[in-house]
Amino acid sequence: MSSVLVFAGSTRKNAYSGQLAGAAVQELTRQGADVTYISLKDYPLPIMDQDLEVEEGIPENAYKLARLFAAHKGLLIASPEYNSSIPPLLKNTLDWISRIHEDGGKPFQPTSHLTVALCSSSPGGFGGMRGLYHLRSVMMMLNTQIISEQCSVPHAHQAFNEDGALRDERTAQTLARVCRSLISKI
Repeated sequence: MSSVLVFAGSTRKNAYSGQLAGAAVQELTRQGADVTYISLKDYPLPIMDQDLEVEEGIPENAYKLARLFAAHKGLLIASPEYNSSIPPLLKNTLDWISRIHEDGGKPFQPTSHLTVALCSSSPGGFGGMRGLYHLRSVMMMLNTQIISEQCSVPHAHQAFNEDGALRDERTAQTLARVCRSLISKI
């Protein structure tokens, strides 16, 4: 079975990216994937600081996340757009995970086997797609395989039904296509 880890790049209450991640979980499950949905809020990390890393080591929550990444074949990230880029929470999380090269004294590359789907949301008309360019670049540096299909949800403040589904049929079809492509490549 296709195992996919899903999370949003924001932990704000009622975040549009969280709603999009929820819609992706529904779609991936409908298509037969084994989905794990997490919140980065459950894995707090200090700001990435190499001095802190030298003094205290890599935080345990970074290891917990890295192990989750390693336990899945696919990853779907639903990210908001902050100033045409990715949010600091998401970047900080990925930066800490990138520092992990061993676990329990054994070589460990938690991201190099992952196939990744990228989605975004924004109350604006571009749907956060400008931030996906930067997120794609970061994920490439983490040695992941990123699928070409992506889903951007514009006007996210009015994009979701009460049940969490996308209102716009075309956007829902795009998300379904992204999920189908991710599953087919893992």
